[in-house]
Amino acid sequence: MAWSTQQVAELAGTTVKAVRYYHQIGLLDVPERAANGYKRYEVPHLVRLLQIKRMSDLGVPLSEVAAMERADEDPDEAIRVLDRELEATVDRLNRVREELALILRHRAPAYVPPEFAPISRDLSERQRSLLMVFSAVLSEESVGKFRELISEPEDMDEEFEALPPDADDAVIETLAERFLPVVLKGRAENPWSLAPTADAPGGARHAADTMAEAVTQLYNHAQLRVLKRLNELLSEHAAGAEDPREGSDEAP
Repeated sequence: MAWSTQQVAELAGTTVKAVRYYHQIGLLDVPERAANGYKRYEVPHLVRLLQIKRMSDLGVPLSEVAAMERADEDPDEAIRVLDRELEATVDRLNRVREELALILRHRAPAYVPPEFAPISRDLSERQRSLLMVFSAVLSEESVGKFRELISEPEDMDEEFEALPPDADDAVIETLAERFLPVVLKGRAENPWSLAPTADAPGGARHAADTMAEAVTQLYNHAQLRVLKRLNELLSEHAAGAEDPREGSDEAP
């Protein structure tokens, strides 16, 4: 008895397209053709298809089916390797499900790093973009600390986000001065914020350059002026704190 491609595919629980692909990659021998030109599949072909399907159902990639079958010397080790790979896949899928549950619970965009899902709805699109870049270059520990740092937004944050590109000097100066005590307090309470890239997986310089480039491209001219002026004020404050004569009544 012989079967057509359609019939043998149905018997094996697969598709005609799959059968033809197995021929193409050398997993299944091409049968002889009948006088009418149609392929004639016999029992060995069906058995082979069932073997391939079984291996595929176990998670063996088609590219590794032949190698698995040739593991005659130590077939148990081949199975153990496959089991470890499947365990890693299951762990990854479980982690993804946990992250999806977190995203759904907080109704956060799917692309937001899971660490920031609880606060993502309170952030602007620009802030989310920054967080994505930061999370790509910072260590997991630093990302967690950064999330804690921004989890309680300040009153000026919305004002800064809404700052128009043509804001005048007075607005820039006022906003930078208002940010100064907030940043100083944050640095005092979170020393990590002084060097957030210190433990970056790809190196501190690479992380710092990437983060700086993101800030430069995502913020407008006025916002960048505020950040620049804030850095100047921070430097002035640090210089004053280091000067032993600061606040002294003694003559220089």
